[in-house]
Amino acid sequence: MRLAVTEEQEELRATLRRFFADKSPSERVRHLMATAEGYDPAVWRQLADQLGVPGLAIPEEYGGAGFGMRELVIVMEEAGRALACAPLLSVALAAQALLACDDEEAKRELLPQIAAGRIATVAVAEEDGRWAAEAIAATAASAAGGHRLEGVKSFVIDGHTADLLLVLAQAPGGLSLLAVDGDAPALTRTLLPTMDQTRKLARLELAGTPARLIGREGDGERVLARLLDVAALALAAEQLGGAQRVLEMSVEYAKVRHQFGRPIGSFQAIKHKCADLLMEIESARSAVLYAATAADENPAELPVVAALAQAYTSEAFFHAAGENIQIHGGIGFTWEHDAHLYFKRAKSSQLLLGGPAHHRERVAQLIGL
Repeated sequence: MRLAVTEEQEELRATLRRFFADKSPSERVRHLMATAEGYDPAVWRQLADQLGVPGLAIPEEYGGAGFGMRELVIVMEEAGRALACAPLLSVALAAQALLACDDEEAKRELLPQIAAGRIATVAVAEEDGRWAAEAIAATAASAAGGHRLEGVKSFVIDGHTADLLLVLAQAPGGLSLLAVDGDAPALTRTLLPTMDQTRKLARLELAGTPARLIGREGDGERVLARLLDVAALALAAEQLGGAQRVLEMSVEYAKVRHQFGRPIGSFQAIKHKCADLLMEIESARSAVLYAATAADENPAELPVVAALAQAYTSEAFFHAAGENIQIHGGIGFTWEHDAHLYFKRAKSSQLLLGGPAHHRERVAQLIGL
């Protein structure tokens, strides 16, 4: 597999970094996380219309740019670095769920809408938060004109604002994927209180909600398997960006904060902390890059390497975020300092798809241990 980063990919990274530096500075993040919507529609339109980000990893035949996971990973990494308040993760997962389905009509109808900026998300987990087929109790029954959904979905990323909800539910033919419009009747959407206010999660109550079957009944387990791999990789890339940023914050502060007449960065304890974090983050970068390349060039390898990348990167980000607070000392614990925003994002992201132990267990199962 080719692991080298291309010139075009570096240019994409530079463009996104400039964009997020301009549109997602700390003060803007703090403003948006305090709103019910949690994102800026004008900035989202720029991401869609000017940069084409929502359609980056969607094939050209479905209205996208035709790039792969390598490019999507760069988007997620730069968004994570800036704590960007935008529905990037939810839209990416929704597009990948549709691409995993054998429903050409739905792909040709819905994917161009997502590429053009329609906000979509996936609803998998329920009250226990598990992304697992056996944990899904929501049901889908045939009805005139389609299906009707009953049950509850929770911890749905951007579920309170999404125009399109892709719901996994148990149908008579097995686990299935169904599409629900955001304004559908008999659908109640409630914004959940979360530790990480920069990422909005919602609870969906489905009480006979009309839905459209995507693909065939029983296809849901295959779709969920692909969705888990892509979600683990995309979230790992976002965590990598956050980890890199908190390391930079630590180093910058260690250079300017003086104690006993010297920069604290000259003390061995601080130097060792930063060096250890650098090693962890660079190892995480290698894991994410390898998994993204596997997704594009060797999909059979993706389930194992995506789970490994998620397990390692989630721990690296949480460790880096915690050490960043320690290096900043008392100021790092204050509400006014950005260190706690990254710390909360690190912890919530670590648990979003299951903790590191869950992903290591998945690796063990995949390799037959």
